[in-house]
Formats: sequence, structure tokens, C-alpha cells
Amino acid sequence: MLKFWKKKPPAEDVQAAVPAVADDAVPPVEAPASPPDAPVDEAATEETEADLAASAAAASEAGAPARRSWRDRLAGSAFARNLGALFVRNPKLDDALLDELETALITADVGVAAATDLVDGLRRRVAKREFADAGALLAALRADLVALLEPVARPLQVDGARPYVVLVVGVNGVGKTTTIGKLARRYRGEGRNVILAAGDTFRAAAVEQLTTWGERNQVPVIAQGTGADSASVIFDALQTARARGADLLIADTAGRLHTQSGLMDELAKIRRVLGKLDAAAPHEVLLVIDGTTGQNAVNQARQFREAIGVTGLVVTKLDGTAKGGVVFALAREFGLPIRFVGLGESSEDLRVFDATAFVEGLLPASLG
Repeated sequence: MLKFWKKKPPAEDVQAAVPAVADDAVPPVEAPASPPDAPVDEAATEETEADLAASAAAASEAGAPARRSWRDRLAGSAFARNLGALFVRNPKLDDALLDELETALITADVGVAAATDLVDGLRRRVAKREFADAGALLAALRADLVALLEPVARPLQVDGARPYVVLVVGVNGVGKTTTIGKLARRYRGEGRNVILAAGDTFRAAAVEQLTTWGERNQVPVIAQGTGADSASVIFDALQTARARGADLLIADTAGRLHTQSGLMDELAKIRRVLGKLDAAAPHEVLLVIDGTTGQNAVNQARQFREAIGVTGLVVTKLDGTAKGGVVFALAREFGLPIRFVGLGESSEDLRVFDATAFVEGLLPASLG
């Protein structure tokens, strides 16, 4: 028994072993090193560090617990709380329940048009006496919500072109660079040869942040200095990806407001420049949307689609207190594929969108 206790390492040694896994065997990265006193985006850095810590722990602990379910991640959203409470509070099937349901859907950012369509359809079925009670109405609502999302639940397929070029766009603060890092980890884990392009040359810490993701995921990053021409950076990255036989090139871009016409024109320039090497590039334009922005996300999607031709969506920050209903509004308004959703800070929480799992997470069959 004494030998057993002698062999057990101290707690601090066990903790220290975790980051060593993430730092091991980092390959050279193409991006230039930032000076020690370069400005740092603290919020982005904190999010990145949280992702890396989670990844290191997953790699080093064979007995790590399974990732949290969609329900665990979405239960705290305003959508889940308000609609769940509504059915618990109104077990009787009547007009008051339907009126409150319509209000709750609109409040949860589902949008007036989508909420009206959903509730009007339920009203007609109530008039035909199709539901025995509020529980049956809940089941019908769940089915209608899934039916609204199923056409847009289309995973991103990065086959068919080599390199397959993904251009990531969005307004400031939605998590584009972090999303790119998580995508790189996902596809690197699938055995694909991935290259990142640091096309956000406007934000001082963007290149440094993307370089950190590249180092941790063993993915090269093609970058130039702050203020460089974004189209030129991404063009060089495509040339490099083709020369190295890469499977996938994921390009970052500067965050911009959808009302900034000059910056939006820059996206069109990037498409034109890439077309000189590959007429079909970019093969995917992913618009990253913050799930907490509500109906403003609809305006963003409209403007970016007109400027660059968005082909897929990533909706982030849906965990916590996000309303979540904007996903339904986007599905109804545009029908654009929702490729991924962000349900937390770790890399594993960027998940392929699943319509049924999403609705189950927001509004489970059994409430109360």
C-alpha cells in the first residue's frame, strides 16, 4: 500500500500534463510572428484559450465524459423557457393558448411572418378538432418546426474540387475567426489537408489569433501584414493550396457591417480575383451569424447574399440565453442551408445542424 501512494503523482503534476499535449509537435506556420506588444483582442483570446483547453483535455483523458446534449445546451434559451412555460401554464386547449403562443414565437425572434403561418395552421386544425388537448397541440407544433428546418439542414460537403475553397464572411464580433479554427480542427481530424488564409487584414489581432489556431491544429496559415490587400492574401493562399495539393482552403475576411458598401464591395473583389485561378471559387461562402442578434440577422443575410452570394450559414452563440428563434426566421426567409450551429465554446460544440435535435433541444416532447 505504501508503494501505491508513492507512485501517485501530485495533483498539480496531473494538471500540468494537459497543456503539454496541445503544445507538442507544432509545425512551422506561414504567418509572420507578431511583436510582443501587439494589441490583443481579449474576448477572442479568451474564447480561443477555452477551446484549446477543452481540446487538450479531450486528447489526454481517454475516459472523458460525452459531450453535452442539444437539450443541455439549449435549455437556457429564451425560446425554450418561454414556450415551455407557456404549455405548462396553459394545459387547456383554447384561443388564449394560441394567442399566447403566437406572441411567444414572435418574442423569441421567429419573426412575425413565420409565427403567423405556424399559429394560423394550428388554429385551422383546432377548428377541425384534430387535437384532444394542449399536449397534442405541442406535438403538432414540434412537427411543424422540424418541417420548417429540415429543408435547410444540409451539411457542408467539401468534395468535388481540390482545393475546395470556403470563404467565411460576417459582421464584426460574430466569431468568424474562432469558427474557422473549429472548422480546421474538424476537417484536420477527418484526415484532410487544410490550409487557412488570414484574409482579415483590418483587425490587428486577427492574424495572430488565426495563427494560434493553425499552430494548435497543425494547419499552415498564409498571411501578410495588417493593412495588406485581403484579396491578394487569399489569392496567394489559393496558389499555395494548389501547389501543395491541399484538400481544403478556408479563408477569413474582415468583419464588416452589412451597411458598409465599400467593405462589401471588397468581398466581390475577392470573388473576382479567386476566379482568375478557379472560375468556380469560392465553392462555399459561409455567413457567420450571431444567434443573439435577433431579426437583425435577417438583414445581414439579405445584404451579404446580394453582395457575395452566400451559400451557407453558421449560427453561433445559441447556448446560454440566446433566443434561438432567428434560425426559423432565416429558414423561412431565405432557405439557405444551415451548415453548422455553435452551442458552446469548445471545438466540439460547433455542430452540424440537425433539425430534429435542434427542435427537441428547444421544445422537448415532455414539459414541466
